[in-house]
Amino acid sequence: MTPSRLVFVTGGTGYMGRRVIPALLARGHRVRALVREGSQWKLPPGSEAVVGNALDEETFASRIAPADTFLQLIGVAHPSPAKASEFRAVDLASAKASARAAAAAGVAHFVYVSVAQPAPVMKAYVEARAEGEAAVRTAGLKATIVRPWYVLGPGHRWPYLVLPVYRLLQLFPPTREAARRLYPVTLKQMIATLVAAVEDPAVGVRIVETPQIRQART
Repeated sequence: MTPSRLVFVTGGTGYMGRRVIPALLARGHRVRALVREGSQWKLPPGSEAVVGNALDEETFASRIAPADTFLQLIGVAHPSPAKASEFRAVDLASAKASARAAAAAGVAHFVYVSVAQPAPVMKAYVEARAEGEAAVRTAGLKATIVRPWYVLGPGHRWPYLVLPVYRLLQLFPPTREAARRLYPVTLKQMIATLVAAVEDPAVGVRIVETPQIRQART
């Protein structure tokens, strides 16, 4: 039987947060989620709201314990090259704040949704997430770093049109590795991957790439 975890979640009202929290609760885990004032109602029922600012660990660090797992899901919605400054101001800043707070709270396992890398586009986005990974390592946390490229789901379906291209590129040695690394994953696969990461803590720092995400099952 999988031990019950107390999971502290940032980004709980976002695209993945709204789906992974019910999945965790359904499997017997407890969830404490960071939200901005006035957004408590957006959290899935059954989770405990912690009001604070994801960019300022002083507003939530004291509320993390006794959580044993920290799930970092903060990120700018609909990433695009035009949002380069936001990637640093939001994605990276929140990752750094969360890593520091989790380390100070004695969290046993940190789960961070990063991005596939290297990548030929979205340089600023990849750099911000790579620096976020570095912050997790610097904090000395045992961690699972999940690296999808694009997550298919409601409102995020256009890449289905290019999946045949990805499949074709996997047939040729020069492009095979990159095509596998950047292949879109489904929201269902991501949720399964995050639940599995929570239930199976890393011993050191574990990297979960796209091929592994695509194999995940709920």
